[in-house]
Amino acid sequence: MNSTADAPIVLVLGAGAGIGATTAARFAAEGYRAVLCRRTDQAGLDAAVDAIQNAGGWAQGHLLDATAPEALEALIEETETRVGPIDTVIFNLGGQIGDRSLADTSTKTFERVWRMAALSLYRTAYAVLPVMAARGRGNLFVTASTAALRGNPGQHAHAAAMGARRLLCQSLNAEYAAQGIHVAHLVVDGAVDAPDTLGKMLGPDRFAALRAARGGEAGGLISPEAVAETYLYLARQPRSSWTFELDLRSHSDRAWWN
Repeated sequence: MNSTADAPIVLVLGAGAGIGATTAARFAAEGYRAVLCRRTDQAGLDAAVDAIQNAGGWAQGHLLDATAPEALEALIEETETRVGPIDTVIFNLGGQIGDRSLADTSTKTFERVWRMAALSLYRTAYAVLPVMAARGRGNLFVTASTAALRGNPGQHAHAAAMGARRLLCQSLNAEYAAQGIHVAHLVVDGAVDAPDTLGKMLGPDRFAALRAARGGEAGGLISPEAVAETYLYLARQPRSSWTFELDLRSHSDRAWWN
């Protein structure tokens, strides 16, 4: 690992093969120490960490169930104690369970999605923002979707949780921006070229066909690399002109409000 003990730390929650792991790698390439967390798939996590280390960066990985009691809090405390002060949190945890009618959305399912998409962000913020504020600086960047902005059929649990996430981000920004904490809400308005999310939803054959038709130079799928660049841009913004919310979509996609 090529790093110094005083290099900034980026904590990526939801470091799957897609936006999360790609953003961790991009920050590591800029000299950050990257701490990657994902719920399952030790082999995938190890591959992401190895890729960063093989490129000369610093990285470590943790399997983490963000809905488990005290798991997030323990991970943040361990990172602060054993690795160093967290400069940037990329909160990339999802809550998408596909389209379900209200009749097929049980109370248990609704609550589980809320715990993944909304409560886990509250717990993260509660654990890390006061510590960042004591240092007078830090970033909390949150990946969201258009479900945060509108409800669609079959999205009862997801839209409710993502809407709550967005308003929580607004409240966190209102309280902590003046204390030196940059809170940003990034709306991903379209399909992302990511095997761990879209690939699992579509299945390997349909995902491969979609990639062939719209991915790569065609620019019809949102590139995880481009999202990672956006997060790095946010981390570099001067505090005189911080962005709170922006949205990203492919050039060929209609905006969510149309």
